[in-house]
Amino acid sequence: MHSGMQATAAASTAPSSVYVIQGREVRLPVEVRDASAGVATFVVPSSAARRLIPHDGLDVAEILPGRTLCSLAAIVYRDNDLGRYNEVSITFFVRERVAARRVPYLSTALDFFRGRVGTYIHWLPVTGSFTCDAGRSLWGFPKTVEDIDITTPGDRAVCSLVAGGVHVLTLSVPRGGTRTMPETPMLTYTVIDGALHKTAFTQAGTGFGFRLGGARLSLGPHPYADQLRSLGLPKRAVMNMWTERMHGRFEAATRV
Repeated sequence: MHSGMQATAAASTAPSSVYVIQGREVRLPVEVRDASAGVATFVVPSSAARRLIPHDGLDVAEILPGRTLCSLAAIVYRDNDLGRYNEVSITFFVRERVAARRVPYLSTALDFFRGRVGTYIHWLPVTGSFTCDAGRSLWGFPKTVEDIDITTPGDRAVCSLVAGGVHVLTLSVPRGGTRTMPETPMLTYTVIDGALHKTAFTQAGTGFGFRLGGARLSLGPHPYADQLRSLGLPKRAVMNMWTERMHGRFEAATRV
């Protein structure tokens, strides 16, 4: 629908962390009270991923020599301070270039499973204009308004993303899980007016499941699909996760 759409409402802020987006007040932290999320994670070439990260203050977090991780996520937000909407994310796992290194590769793999590796969101299409403007204004998230259909037939969740009338991708991941995900602090990076920023957020949930493989991905003729092809996708996912009832909280973005 509006690939590349810019935020139409600048945020105005008061000392109490109250922002005004499209005439509506948004208070930080932003709370997510109920959502479902499916995530497929792929091992991709580090060199290809670096070409899609536009700031030299970040580098990919390698799990093997020349290999890093890229995740595709499909999320249904049912109860959120920014409204009800569907979302797709294309995300890379990154570190600040000044961050201390420990045991190469092993420390990254361990930090990934502990939620200690930051992320860079390459693209974040959504189905609502308000959350698009809020995400771009408050955090610098690369949100655009697109067509996203997420269904849950049987034991799978199927997400179809269309941008500007062109098919981008269809992602299918297994549903189900009996575990509880404890509240986990995380960090994501964005670029705002050329400057690197970071946003702290938390995520938790129930009905959590973790599996090796199992995801199915097909790509269309859209330019963003071509970028995913440059990473060697579609291919077998190294793992996928499903959270039936997810909740979380997003803090303010701060300059690095």
